[in-house]
Amino acid sequence: MESQQRLVPLFTSQQIATRINELASEIKRDYHDRYPLLLGVLKGSFVFLADLSRQLDFPVELDFIRVASYDSGQVTSGRVKLVSEPAASIEGRHVILIEDIVDTGLTTDFIASWLKGKGPASVKLCALLDKPSRRRRAVEVDYRGFIVPDRFVVGYGLDMNEKYRNLPGISVINGE
Repeated sequence: MESQQRLVPLFTSQQIATRINELASEIKRDYHDRYPLLLGVLKGSFVFLADLSRQLDFPVELDFIRVASYDSGQVTSGRVKLVSEPAASIEGRHVILIEDIVDTGLTTDFIASWLKGKGPASVKLCALLDKPSRRRRAVEVDYRGFIVPDRFVVGYGLDMNEKYRNLPGISVINGE
């Protein structure tokens, strides 16, 4: 029951900010002269993408893609569907897919396959959180923020039934 749930802090806003600065340095090194398209996966990546993009001191384009894989609650449906395509052209572009979390890999694999069909110059994955213990599809995370345990996490854009996205840090739901 939701009333019994409590949040246990996993990463503070300062830890997240420090790691984002490190990720931005890696991306700058690799893309400073390429004008990449940063493609955020909605809704969860919006906070991460905003903070990451402000740390990049070279031209980038921002856009979003929206897919659905969770019917409700904490368990993926296993089916991924495209809800909204990016407006930006993908063809010939260096695309950095920005994910809040890579869990089973189903969503990321679906989006990567869809992107590759659009003829990009390259596609790389930047994920704030990686939960490899739940992987069902092989997904390579090129820029990884943190590895997280097999627990449901919220905050910093990640939600549970649209709650907790606004939290400044990342917490584990405990007491399910």
